Amino acid sequence: MADAATFDVDAFHREAVETPSHDAVDEMRDLLVDALADGGHEATVDEAGNVLASREAAEEGPHLVLNTHIDTVPPHVPFREGEDDVVRGRGSCDAKGPLAALLAAFLRADVGAGRLTLAITPDEETHQTGAGHLEEALSADGYVVGEPTDLDVCTAARGQFEGRVTIHGESAHASDPADGANAIRAAAPIMQAMESYSEHHGPSEHETLGRPTLTPSMIEGGEAPNQVPAECTITFDRRSVPPETSDEFPERLEAHLGQWLPDGMSLDVSLVRPDTPFPEAFETDREATLVQTLAAESGGAVRPFGAATEAAHFAPDAPTVVFGPGVLADAEGAVAHSEREYVRRSEIHAAAAAVEATVERLLSTSR
Repeated sequence: MADAATFDVDAFHREAVETPSHDAVDEMRDLLVDALADGGHEATVDEAGNVLASREAAEEGPHLVLNTHIDTVPPHVPFREGEDDVVRGRGSCDAKGPLAALLAAFLRADVGAGRLTLAITPDEETHQTGAGHLEEALSADGYVVGEPTDLDVCTAARGQFEGRVTIHGESAHASDPADGANAIRAAAPIMQAMESYSEHHGPSEHETLGRPTLTPSMIEGGEAPNQVPAECTITFDRRSVPPETSDEFPERLEAHLGQWLPDGMSLDVSLVRPDTPFPEAFETDREATLVQTLAAESGGAVRPFGAATEAAHFAPDAPTVVFGPGVLADAEGAVAHSEREYVRRSEIHAAAAAVEATVERLLSTSR
């Protein structure tokens, strides 16, 4: 990979998938920084661990940002390839395939005017502090966020945040349970009340993203078999739609659930990791120039994305799309985050070509 013209997308992708970046983000970061240096671009690593590189033309023009992430979910799944154009392994589609495509576009595109920035985050799968930092540090005229979209251009996604409902009762000896207040027993009506929250408090069905969901995902309570439990915790996953935000949600859910509590008990609702950013629901205008240009170059459909993404951090600033090779799931089931994760090499090359052409059209001297 001596320069932009000779950048080997397949070789970079292979080395990236071979790097187990769910627990070795530094190694993946070094690989990216070295690839940028080989292409003639000096990268910086900011205080949040983001890798940043920019190309700026002499002529003024728009600022475009290409973003994705270098981390993956565990466990590591080894790199495998065959003669059928398919590459398998952890991160092959989420999101090292999109990363390879965006890196190729960054290195190869003719930037005639304005500025092109590559901004790669280290913790999308966990805390998203990298994207939270970029949200404050960057300002642009458009963002392309790399995720597996099957080369479709995604303009909206539900938000995602996690929280806990903690029910407080009173412990007692299990031989005489009436002396206490059983927090685990109270979990049944509380979970039933969670099912009705969206119906009573909204938001209503969004025309693009559909209905919000509230899913109990973990439950924990009790300290001993012969003791009435004084506390029970229900962990939940919330997938939100506009205009709901994570800031307002805990208080509203707490008020709703409190009506279903047995006498003598209390509860509170809190977010998991309240000091880290959550991806909120977002929607970009389908008619935005970035959307229409990338859709024309990729030949993909314009649609919502099926999962939460760091695009939510950039969408309030400028038109933002989610785009890349690979799929979240296929006819056989889950692909991203699964043991059978894969991507097609031809899609990586197609994604790179589409983003490169989009950059050249939007950052052209003849705009």
